[in-house]
Amino acid sequence: MPRLFTGLEIPASVAQSLAMMRGGLPGARWIDPENYHLTLRFIGDIDDALARDIAGLLGRVQRGVFELRLDGLSSFGGRKPRAVVAAVSPVAALMELQAEQERLLQRLGLEPEGRKYTPHVTLARLRDSSSRQVADYLAARGYYRSSSFQVSRFVLFSSRASIGGGPYVVEADYPLVERQLRRA
Repeated sequence: MPRLFTGLEIPASVAQSLAMMRGGLPGARWIDPENYHLTLRFIGDIDDALARDIAGLLGRVQRGVFELRLDGLSSFGGRKPRAVVAAVSPVAALMELQAEQERLLQRLGLEPEGRKYTPHVTLARLRDSSSRQVADYLAARGYYRSSSFQVSRFVLFSSRASIGGGPYVVEADYPLVERQLRRA
């Protein structure tokens, strides 16, 4: 039974710049740079027949190539921080791509995602890190900003049930379309 999710890959140059943010936070389990990604829709543990249906349905997505940038570091979890993340500028094309996948997967009978979509790249999962330690870490490194990069495809990832952080396997990829400018 595969555990699936859709997402965007992070280019190697951006992953390397994110990797420079690793360290200096007690209780952090750092994600390996080759496993950095931006989740679009977590699907979960499903049977093989539904996995095939999902893979086929995602092929219907016809969205254009777009630019993306990671903009700042933050944490999830409030008073009990549980992750350090790189925030993603929520451009319209990204939000529309995610919303379309949400609609398609609900048509197949998957439950709606219960939380508001907040695009991010997880850098570390936290265990026993105090909110003060996380605040100090973010004060020193929170002004991170990546160069912009082109998103030309999204992928269907699989993962094993684990402590988190990969390894992730690309099961299928779905190219985004190049939009031609019309000349008058």
